[in-house]
Amino acid sequence: MRRILWIALVAGVIAAGCNQGAQPRPEQARPHPPTHQQVKTEHPKISSSPTITTVGYLEPVDPREAGDVVEGVGKHLSYVAFFSYRVKPDGSLIPLKDEYPLRVTKRQGAVPMLVITNFAGGNFQPDIAHSIFTDRSAQRRLIRNVIRVMKKKGYGALNVDFEHIREEDRELYNAFLKTFLPRMRREGFVVSTALAPKTSDRQGGPWHGAHDYAVHGKLADFVILMTYEWGWTGGPPMAVAPVPQVRDVLDYAVRKIPRNKIVMGAPLYGYDWTLPYRKGGPPAKRLSPREAAGLAKMKGARVLYSNRDQAPYYYYRDDRGKEHVVWYENEESMQAKFNLVKEYRLRGISYWVLGEEFPQNWRLLRENFHIRKAKKTA
Repeated sequence: MRRILWIALVAGVIAAGCNQGAQPRPEQARPHPPTHQQVKTEHPKISSSPTITTVGYLEPVDPREAGDVVEGVGKHLSYVAFFSYRVKPDGSLIPLKDEYPLRVTKRQGAVPMLVITNFAGGNFQPDIAHSIFTDRSAQRRLIRNVIRVMKKKGYGALNVDFEHIREEDRELYNAFLKTFLPRMRREGFVVSTALAPKTSDRQGGPWHGAHDYAVHGKLADFVILMTYEWGWTGGPPMAVAPVPQVRDVLDYAVRKIPRNKIVMGAPLYGYDWTLPYRKGGPPAKRLSPREAAGLAKMKGARVLYSNRDQAPYYYYRDDRGKEHVVWYENEESMQAKFNLVKEYRLRGISYWVLGEEFPQNWRLLRENFHIRKAKKTA
């Protein structure tokens, strides 16, 4: 889910996906190229225009640049999620340089959301999460620090994005949330969690095992499903968020979590793979929808559309004669995702990650929905 993690993966470290990220899910992957394709397809807009919650994750690596990004899109967002305040094993926090983008977020009428993670050293760390879950003094210190930072800086909402947790720590994570989230709510904060894209209770391992959909759905004001990164920088070429796989996750989620608490994740990016793909070979390059469309035009590539995955892609050759394939997002693929939000009657949609240029998305969002903008309310 994350630019930080993409950097780590390039360095050869396999990281996680929310909030934030990228993990291969081979049991759900489908081969490339798709079996059903055409140059263009249509996804008629479902006529209803519900009011939804929108979340945009922001990485304020450069505070001025991050503020400018929010200046451009903040009016379309209910929450801007600042990724991330990193939790240390003793419950202290590694802060962000967030003052300027925070001011812009508030000026745009969006609620600033503080994201806390167990991220360190280029990866999500299970040992950090385990320390917080088992050390009561560290847990109390974390509660104090989060409340202090949120009140001091004016954050109105919190997102807990703990990933790569040991599967055997599932109940410890649940117990932590049962203490932590109600405490935050008593302080007047909206609370949410980020969840790996599961399709059944049986899915285990560090990516899925410790995320208990039913418990999160009961405790949080809402949850954010990380329904992207099937196509990822270290994996084989495929759509980042293929609609059939997203549907599988939603079918499971609505059985465990109230629909009005589910926020579906969507990517604001695609990937460019060098062919032939080889496991362990050069990582795919991430690029924005605008970059992808511009590259297709520059190379004279014929843009195709997978009816199976409901996503655009194309082939081109680089200056060295190497063949590439690019999977990305466009208006048609986003309309298909917006239709899912309406069809499943979800709370809303969450974007990873702000700063990737896709201006058509924001116009289309406004054509499909009314945006919930009430401050400091769930």
